[in-house]
Amino acid sequence: MNENLQENITAEQIDAYGLGEQPTPSSAVKALDRLVGEWTVTGGAEGVIRYEWMTGRFFLLQHVELEQFGQTITGIEVIGQLRPFGQPAGTEVVSRFYDSMGNTLDYVYELEGDTLTIWAGAKGSPAYFTGTFSDDDRVLDGAWVYPGDGGYASTMNRR
Repeated sequence: MNENLQENITAEQIDAYGLGEQPTPSSAVKALDRLVGEWTVTGGAEGVIRYEWMTGRFFLLQHVELEQFGQTITGIEVIGQLRPFGQPAGTEVVSRFYDSMGNTLDYVYELEGDTLTIWAGAKGSPAYFTGTFSDDDRVLDGAWVYPGDGGYASTMNRR
C-alpha cells in the first residue's frame, strides 16, 4: 500500500480535474433527451433502435438492431462529450459506434431547434444524416447523404 496516499478522501473531493468540483452534463448533451426511448426505423436501414442514458446523464447509449443491404447490423453507440483525464470536456457532442462485425464509426451530433444532424467522422463531412423532429417528438424524418449522390431516406417512429 502506498503510504503517501491521503486517507479519508470523499467522492465529492475527487474528480478528473482534481479540483473537488463535480461536473454537470452540458446543455448540448442534455438536449438529446428527446431521443430517449425505443424507435422503429424505416428506409434504407430497417429495424429497432433504443436510446437510454448512462448513469450520470453524461453519455447517451444507442442500441441498434437493423437490417441494411441484406445484412444484420447489431451494435452500440456511446454519445457525449470527450473528457480526457485531467482536461475539460470538449465542446462537440461526439460518438463512437461499435458493431458486431468489428467496425467502429465516429460521428458528431448537432441539434439545432428541431433539426438533428449527425456528421460521419467530423463536423462538415460530406457524409451525414439530417432529420427533423415532429412537434410531439414521436417522429424523426430525414435522410442519410453520402458523397456522389448516395444516401437513403430514414424515418424513426417512437414505439
